[in-house]
Amino acid sequence: MSYEPPTPPASLPTEIVTTLNESTPEHLQDVATYAEELAEHKEREARLEEGADQDEVKERPDDLPDDVPTKATITIKEINDNRYYYWQWREGEKVTSKYKGPVNPDE
Repeated sequence: MSYEPPTPPASLPTEIVTTLNESTPEHLQDVATYAEELAEHKEREARLEEGADQDEVKERPDDLPDDVPTKATITIKEINDNRYYYWQWREGEKVTSKYKGPVNPDE
């Protein structure tokens, strides 16, 4: 590790660089953790938004109820040794499910 302080990226505003230079090592560690988590969150939001735009173009399956979005997928849940189909989709950070029907054991 060098004894010279690191050179900040040219894209960072001067106010942020000044604030970081005046911060304690503990605060810098907290900022680093927060910045990494915030970047991941924003990237995830952008991917979800991009995916939502693409999903709107897809054709709606015939058996898809009106209150279920096109991006929904079918999942199987087992409850008390019985298997059921559910529509499942994400609304922000929440996963929503809607009952579709029982799984036919002959399939």
